[in-house]
Amino acid sequence: MTAKIALHRLQKVFGAGTSREVTALEEVTFAVAPGEFVCLLGPSGCGKSTILNIVAGLERRFGGTVLLDGAPLADHRDGPRPVGYVFQEPRLLPWLTVEQNVHFGLGCQNIARATWRERTDRVLRMVGLDEFRHLYAHQLSGGMQQRTAIARALAIDPEVLLMDEPFSSLDEFTARDLRKQLLGIWVETGKTILFVTHNSFEATFLADRILLMSRRPGRIFDEIAITLSRPRQYDDPDVFEVNRMVVGKFFKGIDQE
Repeated sequence: MTAKIALHRLQKVFGAGTSREVTALEEVTFAVAPGEFVCLLGPSGCGKSTILNIVAGLERRFGGTVLLDGAPLADHRDGPRPVGYVFQEPRLLPWLTVEQNVHFGLGCQNIARATWRERTDRVLRMVGLDEFRHLYAHQLSGGMQQRTAIARALAIDPEVLLMDEPFSSLDEFTARDLRKQLLGIWVETGKTILFVTHNSFEATFLADRILLMSRRPGRIFDEIAITLSRPRQYDDPDVFEVNRMVVGKFFKGIDQE
């Protein structure tokens, strides 16, 4: 089976050839299978977001190889990209309503306007915002804003969903609700998800696999398959036990760097 995402010996240097040169990523190699939910877990500044930016095509200067469905990223640049991106902050346009923010994302991908209503209705129902479609960003809670951002990413019907710490700015009660909602969407749609976090419990609760990253320059130093049955529960002692193991492996690996 061809991997949905495949990185081989990925390297990223910022400010190459200058006095401010910084190696952000070094020899990063991993693959994500179609429909898999994979979390990148690592300390701040280790290059997690840079990996997502490269896969999304936002960062185009790098070393190594990145493939989507077995084809180089450059092969996907002329048509609609099979990637949706949810950032740490919702990045909504404040002068647009929930519905219009979703439409904006569709327009940026040159999706046929005739399909906008059906797509928008579907994703807003999926994230539970159908009755709030005419509200503006300032009228929404933080959780509703992030759900709007998720709807906007899903509306283009991406094959891959990239998520960069999307719940880190929310209170834990809201984050817990949105994690469960995200897992429901994942089960319903079968999307491939690459999710960045520095929260080990979040990674344990969500992922099929966790990739552990070192401090900068970021490398994958271990991976952990999470074999807990689904749906997972927050009060399940097995989740806490697996999280304890993840934390132990993470800090042991970091300390050996």
